[in-house]
Amino acid sequence: MNIVLYGASGMIGSRVLTELVQRGHKVTAVVRDPSRVPSGSAVTVVKGDMTDAADVAAKLKGADAVISAYSPGAGTESLLLSATHALINGARQAGVKRVLVVGGAGSLFVAPGISLIDSGHLPEEYKAIAIAHADALDILRNAASDLEWTYLSPAAFIQPGERTGTFRLGTDSLLADAQGNSRISAEDYAIALVDELEHPQHIRQRFTAAY
Repeated sequence: MNIVLYGASGMIGSRVLTELVQRGHKVTAVVRDPSRVPSGSAVTVVKGDMTDAADVAAKLKGADAVISAYSPGAGTESLLLSATHALINGARQAGVKRVLVVGGAGSLFVAPGISLIDSGHLPEEYKAIAIAHADALDILRNAASDLEWTYLSPAAFIQPGERTGTFRLGTDSLLADAQGNSRISAEDYAIALVDELEHPQHIRQRFTAAY
């Protein structure tokens, strides 16, 4: 497939890019700084603005799907909402139905009606981006019913690690192991995301992956 990937230079996005290429997909990596992503026979790297719907639409022309791993910096978390609106409108203008979003874990439920954000266990420094991700999910649910969107929340802790291919999937509740740890490697997260791209199981839904 021809995939447009936003945020390909980030910790998660770079793993998603690797997974896509390994599976034979053609990728247009749209980033703020093209020098941070190596191009190749399967990867075209371009500079773009994900908060601009017209720019998004131009980048998505002819694509089969778009994946957003966009992550704003500290203090600019509200840009995620602008980017989500632009992604929806740009995909709509370009006629691209399939939209996959790298989401956050904060809106996952840890008890009935209580999200990780609400639980008091989320470190203060992560609250702003967690809330922005929760709001972005609400935008998809309320404003993208004509698109085939999927939002993938990671485990509570995601970091570079091993590509094992062994993990569990869930929907709206935080997944944890027998010791109460909720984690996944960025490499395995990328597997879950590209699996969903190739074999859709969560159209217009959020799902999660963890060990």
